Amino acid sequence: MQTVGQILGGEFSKIIVRQKSGRNIELGELLAADTKNGTIIFQVYDLEYGSQISREAREMMSGLELEGFSEKTEVIEGEMRNYVIAHLEAMLHIVEKNKAKTPKCLADFFSCVREVSEKDFSFLSKPEDTMTLGMIRSGSKALPIEILLSGKNVLRHHILIPATTGRGKSNLVKYVAWNLIEKDWCALLVLDPHDEYYGRIDAGLKDHPRAKEKVVYYTADAPPAGARTLKINTKCIRPWHFGGALNLSEPQEQLLYAFYNAYKEDWIENILSRNEEHAELFDKRTLDVVLRQMQRVLGAKVKDGNVSYAGIFDNVSGTTTVSDIVSLLESSKTVIVDTSTLSGSAEILVGSIISSEVFEQYKRLRQQGKLGGKPVVSIVLEEAPRVIGQDVLQRGPNIFSTIAREGRKFNIGLLAITQLPSLIPKQILANMNTKIILGLELASERRAIIESASQDLSKSEKTIASLDMGEAIITSNFTKFAVPIKLPHFEKIVSHEKKKDVPKQSFRGLVS
Repeated sequence: MQTVGQILGGEFSKIIVRQKSGRNIELGELLAADTKNGTIIFQVYDLEYGSQISREAREMMSGLELEGFSEKTEVIEGEMRNYVIAHLEAMLHIVEKNKAKTPKCLADFFSCVREVSEKDFSFLSKPEDTMTLGMIRSGSKALPIEILLSGKNVLRHHILIPATTGRGKSNLVKYVAWNLIEKDWCALLVLDPHDEYYGRIDAGLKDHPRAKEKVVYYTADAPPAGARTLKINTKCIRPWHFGGALNLSEPQEQLLYAFYNAYKEDWIENILSRNEEHAELFDKRTLDVVLRQMQRVLGAKVKDGNVSYAGIFDNVSGTTTVSDIVSLLESSKTVIVDTSTLSGSAEILVGSIISSEVFEQYKRLRQQGKLGGKPVVSIVLEEAPRVIGQDVLQRGPNIFSTIAREGRKFNIGLLAITQLPSLIPKQILANMNTKIILGLELASERRAIIESASQDLSKSEKTIASLDMGEAIITSNFTKFAVPIKLPHFEKIVSHEKKKDVPKQSFRGLVS
């Protein structure tokens, strides 16, 4: 590989390199220096101009040219006197072909640095439970090297995807889900508030070659062929499912549990119909508030003591929906639940009901010693602060915060997506052991991610801010360094797959 610059000073965490003329070092680019003790891989975190001409002289030369006193200012030996300085941070020290470790020494003084090559990453291994997360990226260039991580570890230890709107969050999740569909060691529960993952109209997971056997789609909005109607029976709902969905005071929560303990599966019907035996035990205003909130979230109406529902909740149908979804996940399926037509509270309630049942089932399996043969379940959460945000959890824990803290013990993880990671408590951020960072424009959000990253990203703030669509950084307990990656466009993947399925045309020649 050709030399792109030369080390001329600095310190361990700030290596200064002069760029060779004719080269173009980029922010975030990976460079390598070969030494007698192996190869050190660096990443560029800042760029600046360097010059041997004084600032006053440069200002005079610029003024002469700008004001028209000279058509062009000539500098003797311009490429020698004016140049670009790159600031590098050491990422890896490759001491043997298949061994990489954290750098603890400096490269040789005046060492030349070069572009990285495929051979520099020969230490990367391919686990049996392979999870594909794009190609290694150097600056804006993708290298022909796939990032393959241990999917079981990554999924059950939670993934956070922070990004500003328009930086490719949905593209990334679709790409990850597409590659996981055919894996028998994992299952995905996608809680989809925008109805974008299945792909009713555009490209989506329905276009996967194994979608008919591996992808199940639930929706309340005119289910297309092969989809299932989303209906949930109120007998499947428990008081703790409302955590995060309703804003209840302590007396109001006590009312829910009192009715549940008294009436079990029929507790909601008895609240809505104001069963006098228990209603009189609580302040009328408490019951009124609970009634209003439950009627709103469940789409319930009460007339002459009879309860009716308009929407996905019902007291007749939908008795097996939740148990069916749990069984599908146990069978390594990808289950997409379209909640786009629901209110925010109803959407959170649906996710809470299903996630709670998955969690309880996997707890039972662990107690029975049967968990080992079951797939890891990853729950995809859009706009994650709505259920694991600081404000929500101040009212008390819910199933999603419980999974964030304990889920890995039961092979259940969260794949949380957010524009505002700073709203998530630090303890939960720390439990998200893999973060796939897309572009973040707000400095406060970048700091929240940097402070909770698995690797030191203290010098990567500018790099994170400069990430374009399809560019990301993976920081994880399961990678040797913070890996810059390039992601393909999901629609191109689907288009390529469809082309493979088109039968080749054959033409019969004319016989003379």
